Amino acid sequence: MKAVASVVLNRVNSTEGEYARISQGGSVRNIIFQPGQFDCAIETLFNRYNPQNIYNMNPTEEHYYIADWVLAGNRLNEIGECLWYLNPFKPSCDTTFPKNGSGTLHTRLGEHCFYRPTSQYANT
Repeated sequence: MKAVASVVLNRVNSTEGEYARISQGGSVRNIIFQPGQFDCAIETLFNRYNPQNIYNMNPTEEHYYIADWVLAGNRLNEIGECLWYLNPFKPSCDTTFPKNGSGTLHTRLGEHCFYRPTSQYANT
C-alpha cells in the first residue's frame, strides 16, 4: 500500500506531462479519480458492479496511517520517481509501460511492476 501511495503522490507532484495537467497544481483527488487509473475509484468494471470500490470500503487504522505517512512527504525509496505500477499476472515485468513507451521498468515489489518516466513522458 505504501508503494501505491508513493506512486499517487509522485503523480500529484509531477511537474510535466499528463499528471502535471491532471493534478492541476497538486490535487490528489484529480489523480485518483482520473478515468481508467484506479479500479477502486469506479463502481462499474467491464459493465458489472465493482464490489471492491472505495464506496464500499471501511478504512482501517493501517489505511489512515499510510495516508498520513504519504501526505507527510514520505515515499518508499524502492519506488523512486515511478508514476505507474501494475500486476502483470505473470512472473516477469514488461520493460516498458504504458504502451506509448513513456515509462521504463524500475523495479518489482511483490506481484507489482513499477515504472519510472522516460524523457518521452514530458510530451504526454
